[in-house]
Amino acid sequence: MSMINVMIADDHPLIVEGLSSMLARHGLQVIGSACEVTTVVETFATLKPDVLVLDLRFGEGGIGGLDVLLDLIARFPEARVAIYTQFDQDTVVREAYKRGAKAFIPKSTDPNELAKALIKIHQGETIFLPEIASRLAMLSVHGDQSPLARLQPREVEVFKLMAQGLTNVEIAEQMNLSPKTISTTSQSIKDHLGIHRAADITLLAVKCGLIEP
Repeated sequence: MSMINVMIADDHPLIVEGLSSMLARHGLQVIGSACEVTTVVETFATLKPDVLVLDLRFGEGGIGGLDVLLDLIARFPEARVAIYTQFDQDTVVREAYKRGAKAFIPKSTDPNELAKALIKIHQGETIFLPEIASRLAMLSVHGDQSPLARLQPREVEVFKLMAQGLTNVEIAEQMNLSPKTISTTSQSIKDHLGIHRAADITLLAVKCGLIEP
């Protein structure tokens, strides 16, 4: 088997170093990495790896890796991406696949499973670990009530800021939108989710992993 070129996007240098050594034993070569969410897509464009290992959380805050995944697939539709993260709530797993991931490997999994998954997705497969497949099946049966599933992308961003306690004026300033637009959007969010108390909004965001507790 020819060497498979891998890029790693993760903000922990020790993880990049450890994965590089482990993947080399399976015939995969790490040719570069990105440690900041803002550099992932351009680094990918420069390196042109066969596969990308992408974490979902960079530093403090939300799940920036999901937005990166969406941007990356929009620009490089044929990109083969494996999510490798400890942030594995069911709704996030589902959203990752919806946005174009070819594999979702929790960091609690044996790293050798990641290597096997990378080889398979390089061959054109989409990988579902048994426990991931089971969880997605249950989610399909019971329905997805998370903000990620029920809101539009911009509404999700507004929701996360609301959950952090920002006022409509503060959200408008941060997103470079008018306070009236944010007021209308926040009311729509509350109506869609069926919650109106600030404490309940924060609780839901924490439960779904959209903000840190």
